Amino acid sequence: MSITVLRPGLLTTVQDSGRTGHAGAGVGRSGPLDDVAARLANALVGNAATAALLEITLAGPRLRFAAAATLALTGGAVDARLDDRPAATWRPLAVAAGEVLDLGAVRLGARAYLAVAGGLAVERVLGSAATDLNAGLGPFGGRALAAGDVLALGDARPLRIDPRWSLDPQPWFDPRSGQPIRLVRGRHWDALTDAAQTALLAAEWRIAAASNRVGFRLDGPPLALRAPLELVSEPVAPGTLQLPPGGQPIALMAEHPTTGGYPRAGQVAGVDIARLAQLRPGDRLHLQEIAIDEAQARYLWRERQLAALIAAIGERLRT
Repeated sequence: MSITVLRPGLLTTVQDSGRTGHAGAGVGRSGPLDDVAARLANALVGNAATAALLEITLAGPRLRFAAAATLALTGGAVDARLDDRPAATWRPLAVAAGEVLDLGAVRLGARAYLAVAGGLAVERVLGSAATDLNAGLGPFGGRALAAGDVLALGDARPLRIDPRWSLDPQPWFDPRSGQPIRLVRGRHWDALTDAAQTALLAAEWRIAAASNRVGFRLDGPPLALRAPLELVSEPVAPGTLQLPPGGQPIALMAEHPTTGGYPRAGQVAGVDIARLAQLRPGDRLHLQEIAIDEAQARYLWRERQLAALIAAIGERLRT
């Protein structure tokens, strides 16, 4: 069982839950930018949350299935056709042997996720199938998919698929909500000038064209420090909002380095990182301060809701 890549799309990579346990050696986690959509895609085909799947950015691939399979598409709204028929998203979908899945533009949001029952049986590097484009780690030499690549599939368990139901994308995917991205003050917050502190939370920011899986650059008013800082590099995490010398903040994303030496203006609340990941270059956003206790409480509530939903999906798929 395999999938042949007929057209790779703009940037299609293999991801899993990430490469953990190697930060001490300078190896980052990588993994999906919108990990919520990725987990739900895997859940909809009966996979473990750690199974390898595809992350599709802005424009999708064209794929031929050598054998019958079950797939699910989540995340950004993508034009999907199966042998030239409209293909449903946010639900399990049966594919016959020889059929071609053609994914066009991601019309809403920035990233879609394609999971196949059994998961992608690809090379694992340091225990993970996550592609780290910056480090060149992962399947296919750590690069994005190219035409002619063949993706083997793992063994899938039997699934009970009811065509009458699908998953409501909300609240897991809602890029039109207009809600601000919540931000906890960083440890160098007090090093920002009063004007910079005000601007960070009041200004309208845009996702810069130079953004990528490493970090989202935010275009807006330049932020200044009260005095230059010389810092020792320290561990960073997805959502860390660094302030480089140019004064334009960078929100680190899944492929971030393990350490960073720029001042930390803030930390994007974990509950909002998936929503940030679905913004595309040119999209506007506002930042809103949130206390760390509230950010942690909201994240834990989201994780409990997500775990309950994934368990319910598992029951629906059980034969």
